[in-house]
Amino acid sequence: MLGPESGGRHLAGSSAPRSDTDLVERVRALQPLIRSHALRAEQQGRVTEEVVEALAGAGIHRMNVPRRHGGYQSSLRTQVDALSEVSAACGSAGFMALIQAGCAFIAALFPDQAQDEIFTHPDVRVGGTLIPGSKAVAVDGGYVVSGNSPFATGCQDAEWHLLTASADTGQGPPEMLWLAVPMTDLKVLDDWNVSGLAGSGSNTVVAQEVHVPAHRVLPVGPLLAGAFPSRRAGADPFYHMPVLMLFCAWTAANALGLARAALAEFGDRIHQRGITYTFYERQHEAPVTHLQFAEAAMKVSAAELLAADFVGLIESRVTGGEPYTAQERSRIRAQCGYLARLCKEAADLVGSASGASSLHREVPIQRIVRDLNALNLHSFVNPAANLELYGRVLSGLDAGTPFL
Repeated sequence: MLGPESGGRHLAGSSAPRSDTDLVERVRALQPLIRSHALRAEQQGRVTEEVVEALAGAGIHRMNVPRRHGGYQSSLRTQVDALSEVSAACGSAGFMALIQAGCAFIAALFPDQAQDEIFTHPDVRVGGTLIPGSKAVAVDGGYVVSGNSPFATGCQDAEWHLLTASADTGQGPPEMLWLAVPMTDLKVLDDWNVSGLAGSGSNTVVAQEVHVPAHRVLPVGPLLAGAFPSRRAGADPFYHMPVLMLFCAWTAANALGLARAALAEFGDRIHQRGITYTFYERQHEAPVTHLQFAEAAMKVSAAELLAADFVGLIESRVTGGEPYTAQERSRIRAQCGYLARLCKEAADLVGSASGASSLHREVPIQRIVRDLNALNLHSFVNPAANLELYGRVLSGLDAGTPFL
């Protein structure tokens, strides 16, 4: 039986395959199920239990869990491909999956004692936030943390949460910390009522004087500089991939999956409807449709090339261990934002050409448009902010942020 610190739950996904061989195909086979639950996920503000369990059963949560704990340590390309397949069926499910996969990676950087508590089974679902909405006060043996942390994606279906908090150091700026907290120690505010990625369950989690032992604390500053306390992960090149660069790849998967789905949906619709108030009885016969479809497809193709470029760079450094330059890191941020913009533009283009009938909630293309708009508003993905950051570095200035 699981102890209280593991969330106290067993998961059906514990019988997931022991290897990530065919993981992408396993996830792709779930697309009809995920797609059929997408509208309900949006209506209830969280991914349905059936989809959550199906993803666990496919092994999606194991991609970054250490092998010693039954995980896969999947290649970044496999992760991007698998997450894009989920996202193509439901943007919210894809976003929840990428956050939990990413937080599992971060959890593997915590002290080894904390990992042994978190990874009690390989399908553990770990959520987290990077907004320091809480305050941590140092006490004997750890910290006491209190505060509200918004945008906690998938928190209602997670067992652990990596809570971001600021701690007063007594001198200089506060220190930012990640604290691993069982979800049973936190409250969830049902406040996720939004227009995009609405089914991701990104509610606010609340900590009220929660005691966190020192071994479940990960300082964010040293981590961003490449230093973390896990001795086991420290000896494994896989866990030396920069987590913020990985976040660029994971969110790229969400954008690409959604954009590909928009193209597929549009390709189906144009053979089933005409263009009202014209003589075109089938939309696919109209030259304007040909231009719209081709331009949208080229935007998605360009986005795919950008993703392949920086994913390839990250993977090439896993074994070699060469450090990243500031220009490389800022370029990856810019590529992430730019491809998200391209995917949004592609979806906007075919969405605007899909007619008023596409406004119905059950028609996927309008949801895809809203989901991509939401992703582009994410502060780490935002195209304009990331282009400015890259432009500063190209101009010989400091990037102006430690989040590289």
